Amino acid sequence: MNRKPELTFRQIWNMCFGFLGIQFGFALQTADVSRIFQTLGASLEQIPLLWVAAPLTGLIVQPIIGHCSDRTWGRLGRRRPYFLAGALLATLALLWMPNAGALWGAAILLWLMDATFNVAMEPFRAFVADQLPLRQRPLGYLMQSFFIGAGAVIASMLPWLLAHLGVGNVAADGGIPDTVKYSFYAGGAAMLGTVLWTVVSTREYPPEQLLAFDPAGGSAEMPPLRGIWRNGAAWLLAGIAVALLIGHYRLRQETYLLAAGLAVYGLLLIGYQAALMLRPVLAHRRGVLGHVLGDLHAAPPAMRQLAWVQLFSWFALFAMWIYTTAAVAQVQYGATDAHSAIYNEAANWVGVLFAVYNAWAAAAALLIPLMVRRWGLRASHLVNLWLGGAGLIAFLFIRDPHWLLLPMAGVGFAWASILSLPYAMLSDNLPAAKMGVYMGIFNFFIVIPQLVAASVLGELLRRCFHDQPVWALAAGGVSLFVAGLCTLRVRAPGRTAPIVDQAV
Repeated sequence: MNRKPELTFRQIWNMCFGFLGIQFGFALQTADVSRIFQTLGASLEQIPLLWVAAPLTGLIVQPIIGHCSDRTWGRLGRRRPYFLAGALLATLALLWMPNAGALWGAAILLWLMDATFNVAMEPFRAFVADQLPLRQRPLGYLMQSFFIGAGAVIASMLPWLLAHLGVGNVAADGGIPDTVKYSFYAGGAAMLGTVLWTVVSTREYPPEQLLAFDPAGGSAEMPPLRGIWRNGAAWLLAGIAVALLIGHYRLRQETYLLAAGLAVYGLLLIGYQAALMLRPVLAHRRGVLGHVLGDLHAAPPAMRQLAWVQLFSWFALFAMWIYTTAAVAQVQYGATDAHSAIYNEAANWVGVLFAVYNAWAAAAALLIPLMVRRWGLRASHLVNLWLGGAGLIAFLFIRDPHWLLLPMAGVGFAWASILSLPYAMLSDNLPAAKMGVYMGIFNFFIVIPQLVAASVLGELLRRCFHDQPVWALAAGGVSLFVAGLCTLRVRAPGRTAPIVDQAV
């Protein structure tokens, strides 16, 4: 087996730089899309349902893009064609979004934005594992975390900064303010420019060379589907049971999305196994769906253990992204009218808060290696998740909006850790030939909790908390504490010291 050469700091910087623009777009989406929805007339109860398009898109797009990029090789390489295509389409979506004239148009554009972001983003995770030896992978993922934090700081603060420069923060006709429009235009330029930098300044190993480097001797062959009937039936029955509970307790219609997702996955497993029995030739000619289902069914143990950590972590993040604007406007500013000046002032301050937690995330990317050296990967991730949980729960007790800057430090450490340490624990357990598809499948455990949050958070607030959005943030805080406990179940890689020496 050949040894994969280490890259210089500059080479790692160049290969991760595109994440700056991708996160610029994501930060605008998370900080300002709920504001756009409410400005265009969406009620607080409608917002989670309108956001469902984003996680559904990721659930479909990411494993497909991962599978296809594993099998792509051309003049631009393996992953870079997807970076470039996704960035071009995402730039158009960013330029279009703030000009949506109706709520339904904004909802469609959210779907388009998220789809194109996922096309550009998903191969970046596999790109790091492709290019870097095991010793340098944590450094690569922490470098991505740094650029994610830096891009989000700029994007989240843009409306607030533009307002202070005199740009209109309330549209005369109740439309989208100019501060938001110009921020999205800047996001389009950042997305395209930074991804182009990575495409031009990096190169990729051809597939045969990657396989020679692979310590696991990775294979692109489809794993057997033993036991898929049993798993499919279990998921189908779970979906039916959840649907019956929803009907019995007369929950909101959007909660049926959760039941439908469980049942559809079960039906896919059963249906594909039935197709294999009726047409055995499919065992040798499986399409994208067959490969993804088989790889998911045969996922490595480390992925299964990390799945629970990701599920609870991303449920908390999605709760924060959906409800922070409404919570801060209501609790710290006393505003509920999305067209009022005070509400837009609160929304701009939320942009500052999001910028602060991303700034802390950028700083944490430099400090986390020291934590790992002292405590190891699992304990470090647990501590960071608990810091984030405490930060979200603090929104219940703080009344001065300026003091909200303090808990954002904990959220920032959690964010940086979520974006790096799970991938560092996972990547060396995956074969090179399937790095892309497994990174895409791993993102199921980012998407599924978002679907759960979009399905149940509105109902939870209505039934238990009198439609007070700040309690969604508290629920997210509790979820991060649970995610930290789940981290203790993950088997830590046996290479912590070399990782940290290189990362620092």
